[in-house]
Amino acid sequence: MAHIFDPLSIRGITFPNRMVVSPMCEYSSEDGFANEWHLVHLGSRAVGGAGLIFTEATAVSPEGRISPEDLGIWKDAHVEFLARIVRFLKSQGAVPGMQLAHAGRKGSTYKPGGGSGAISPKDGGWVPVAPSAAAFSENYPMPRALSKEEIGGVVEAFALAAGRALEAGFRVLEIHAAHGYLIHEFLSPLSNLRTDEYGGSFENRTRLAREIVTAIRKRMPEQLPLFIRISATDWKEGGWDVDQSVELAKQLAPLGVDLVDCSSAGLAQDQKIILGPGFQVPFSERIRREAGVMTGTVGLIETKEQVAEILANNKADLVFMAREFLRDPYWPLHAASELKQSVSWPVQYLRAAPPDSPARKPLDLESRDPD
Repeated sequence: MAHIFDPLSIRGITFPNRMVVSPMCEYSSEDGFANEWHLVHLGSRAVGGAGLIFTEATAVSPEGRISPEDLGIWKDAHVEFLARIVRFLKSQGAVPGMQLAHAGRKGSTYKPGGGSGAISPKDGGWVPVAPSAAAFSENYPMPRALSKEEIGGVVEAFALAAGRALEAGFRVLEIHAAHGYLIHEFLSPLSNLRTDEYGGSFENRTRLAREIVTAIRKRMPEQLPLFIRISATDWKEGGWDVDQSVELAKQLAPLGVDLVDCSSAGLAQDQKIILGPGFQVPFSERIRREAGVMTGTVGLIETKEQVAEILANNKADLVFMAREFLRDPYWPLHAASELKQSVSWPVQYLRAAPPDSPARKPLDLESRDPD
């Protein structure tokens, strides 16, 4: 049975434990650049003992942002500060990961607390793109449907962004294909109204996801893992569902996807989510079992007991946490102390390690990463 503090090896990377800092939008960038906020935000979770730390959804193109304040990786100049963040994360024993994203029709909107709905081009917004000219809601911008040639440009943007992320030193890449953003919009029949080879049938609606996975995998060294985050269900009749998610996972694993990060929702405003602690865990459990691929789970997971039960019962291979890491950046260190587990503490913080804890040991970085 897997446990919270068991290492996990995927390809050539070994994660020191099963806890992942989930991508969380910070809306704190200017022109896509990372800055001191991102260094402290991500760095403090590395000090706190998380095994894998993802950036927020990082836009592969300017029009791929949710808001003008989103993090980006669409130009070479973005790499320098991201590389600084990566160096710090690795120095603390964490594996650095980047989530590559395109917001699609949910782009050109205000950041939380900055307004609501669409930002017009005259106010710094843009015309978003989507599989079809269908807006997410009445107060969201009307997107422009992508041409087939432009779809090829999106695939290339993901591939180029992956190259920059690798140049910055990230060791895991995750494709964001969830939450109603561009790739999810192609997957779901509720938002994909196309009649060409990118719309209609399951095979056609999943084509963009396959093309992006293939393009990114070609850029990645063999020893580095590739994840994909999906919305396992739209929570709406006639939309994307768990059956289709299982089939998608079966398609993507042979193309080089190592782990499916199982979230849900975000595509339809009238979705009907059944919320509760660990409400998305059944998705990761089923996809893991039926598709034969590693999975991660996320959503209302807050206690070490929840994490332990998920792992011990093979419901997921990794547990992604978001809000709980915002409440407590040092959640893994605290959980390890309570469970009497041996984990690496930063030397600067050793005085705070419980005297009866086996936590006082040096970091072993050589065994985790071939670089």
